[in-house]
Amino acid sequence: MYHGIEQDFKSTFKTQLDFLKTDLNLLLECLKCQMDSPSAQKQALVTIYAVCQQNGDISNYFREIGGLLFVCNLALSSKHFGVKEASFFLLGALAESNVFCQQVLCKSDLLKELALSLSHESPLSLKRVAVYLLLALVTNNSNFPISHQSKIYENISSCYQFWMSVFSTLCACVNNPQNEENQRICTSVFKDINSWLQKHNCKDIIQPVCSFVGLTVANNSSSQEYFSAVGGLDTLAQMLMKLSDESLQNPSASESAVIVIKTLCSCIADNAALAAGLSKYNIVRKLLLLLSNCDLNTSNKLCIILTLGHCTVAAGKCFFLRVLIITSV
Repeated sequence: MYHGIEQDFKSTFKTQLDFLKTDLNLLLECLKCQMDSPSAQKQALVTIYAVCQQNGDISNYFREIGGLLFVCNLALSSKHFGVKEASFFLLGALAESNVFCQQVLCKSDLLKELALSLSHESPLSLKRVAVYLLLALVTNNSNFPISHQSKIYENISSCYQFWMSVFSTLCACVNNPQNEENQRICTSVFKDINSWLQKHNCKDIIQPVCSFVGLTVANNSSSQEYFSAVGGLDTLAQMLMKLSDESLQNPSASESAVIVIKTLCSCIADNAALAAGLSKYNIVRKLLLLLSNCDLNTSNKLCIILTLGHCTVAAGKCFFLRVLIITSV
């Protein structure tokens, strides 16, 4: 009985898959025949995306019939922003769902096109989709061949979503997996990063910036040194001093302080000289103050203890007994 039901399911699944393959073949032909109609091409691209979303294996079939390369070439050649935007979006979705598609799309000409779309006066919607595609290409891809950095707008409030997408992509470029060359390239914006941290204390700004810094300096002594050289480490220490005092009355300040501490931890890990330089700010006392905050979860407290470890080892003193007492209260 169960064997018969299983066969019925397999037969139904095969029939549905065959229908999807037929749809993709027809849509690809439509795409090729509508070169003079940007609106029809855009609609076909959107429909192909919808078909591929129904089944994970179908993305690979679209690659096998030449659809992936055709859409890639369309993205490179089309002068119509709407078609280029839809092409980028479809390519990003295919790269996300299928590793073979991701590998095929890691081509220098496509990466150059993404860089041009980000650097030229393109519509913001096109830039956002370009960043999405770039993120799909670098995520979980140790063979990504080229490092790119993107211009980040000064007007953060009006371009916040795009700004966040850029930071997410850069984070993936330096840490998925760790790429020392990409880390080195990303240090070029540390001076601007330091300036932003000095001007903005909003959690929505601090979090993506600190995540980017933390991943760029992680396990990289030269990046740590450069961030300190441009004043970034001093800025983080000063932010922590201010936020720790505010945390007594403001829970949001405690959350921001923990974000800063996590970044500090990455900046001084395995670098005793940088850690020792923080002694002038009396960092240990502020860390202990935050550690006594009962509202912090265990993960955040462990991060504070780890940072305490870096600071106290560098200073040649041991505060761990007091840390353990406070933690257990």
